[in-house]
Amino acid sequence: MEKTTTTELLKKVRKLEIRTKALSHQIFAGEYHSAFKGKGMAFSEVREYQWGDDVRSMDWNVTARMHAPYVKVFEEERELTVMLLVDISRSGLFGTTVRTKRDLTAEIAAVLAFSAIINNDKVGALLFSDKVEKFIPPAKGRSHLLHIIREVLEWQPQSDGTDVSEALRYMTGALKKRCTAFVLSDMIDFGADGSPRYDDALKIAAGRHDLSVIRIYDPREKTLPSVGLVHAKDAETGETAIINTSSRKARREYAAWWTSAWQQAENIMRRSSVDSVDIATDQDYVKALISLFRSR
Repeated sequence: MEKTTTTELLKKVRKLEIRTKALSHQIFAGEYHSAFKGKGMAFSEVREYQWGDDVRSMDWNVTARMHAPYVKVFEEERELTVMLLVDISRSGLFGTTVRTKRDLTAEIAAVLAFSAIINNDKVGALLFSDKVEKFIPPAKGRSHLLHIIREVLEWQPQSDGTDVSEALRYMTGALKKRCTAFVLSDMIDFGADGSPRYDDALKIAAGRHDLSVIRIYDPREKTLPSVGLVHAKDAETGETAIINTSSRKARREYAAWWTSAWQQAENIMRRSSVDSVDIATDQDYVKALISLFRSR
């Protein structure tokens, strides 16, 4: 990705702000509030046990000290912390429709950030490749939000690969308080055995935070077009190969690999009780995001 000038970047940010802010106000704010508000409970006080109280709320330390039963009282959290885990690896530069995966990622991140800000929540971001490229601590305010959008649009990754586990582990270590987190990635991150490498990290992160995954892909990634011999290069590993796309066998094997990889990732998310939605670069993401929110 070529570095844009400051003027071009500001124009791009402003255009994205106008579009996504309007969407957030008109469509997403209410859906976001319904889906995520009230999911967290914050400690309020300790009081004496009353008939009907849940014994699981007993505060045994205070009970022992006061020689009388006491329970912890919790109240619904009115303010959330939202974290955007954004995949900025080289594969995000791919796009065969009106936009690249990186462009779509930036727009969805902006919509989520504006929705959070409208609801008076803090927003932070973690940009990752096969390492954590940048961590932006959660905060409020328009200037902070625009800073996040600028970085998502323009950050040049220092590494080429993808490591979802590293991003999840970093977030889990950096944020001790439960947060609402969105992973924006194609989730194509496999080990030598061909299976996803983030199974354990996803389970741990989902156990500590309210985690959702937004899988972003380009429709051309699912199948190979029949266009003869193609010199292909992996954007992340740098490996090159000559592929005969006219071969039905080659196209069939590639489609089978993609379907298997996509399904494996989906199975892992389901086992970890992680909500997810798939959004293509040629798709209306508004409907997809509303579907994700309402499924909760």
